[in-house]
Amino acid sequence: MNHPLASGRVAARTASPLRKDCTEIELIWIEKRLEHWIRFGRIASERIVSRKTRIVTFRPDAVVALVRWSANDFGTVHSRVDILRAVRSGEAYTTAPFVRPGGELLLSIQGWPKVQKVLEVIDGIEAEDLDPCDIAPDHWRHVHTRLSAGEPARAYTVERHQAWLKRKALGQ
Repeated sequence: MNHPLASGRVAARTASPLRKDCTEIELIWIEKRLEHWIRFGRIASERIVSRKTRIVTFRPDAVVALVRWSANDFGTVHSRVDILRAVRSGEAYTTAPFVRPGGELLLSIQGWPKVQKVLEVIDGIEAEDLDPCDIAPDHWRHVHTRLSAGEPARAYTVERHQAWLKRKALGQ
């Protein structure tokens, strides 16, 4: 596996001060053993804990994809991708390992074949020149439901995105 930070797929970090209601995610990288990385998300700040561990912070309402993978001498033991929205202070949330306090879980898929399909969905969204952070949260729920049932997910197109932006504007 390639380290996603090397591919430049993670948004640039800002140096502005953080509020107490931010969400922290602990990332661990022990080559070919235990790898946690952000596939997409707008990182607000980053704190290096050790050579193998760092903590990234996201502002409320940020959407982020966390990929977790572990292996032993015989191959992959566990793989998972979670797409969640960082919650605001006082909002209900779902707890997730390595995520403090937690977030609104939009998608949670386990097993490397299904995780690969989610990564392909993300690649398809980026191929449409769309930022996965900005797409309709309902699409992530749709992808979760379809892949959990062993069915292909519907593609997210520019037209769907435009419709989402119009619905979102009406709600504000």
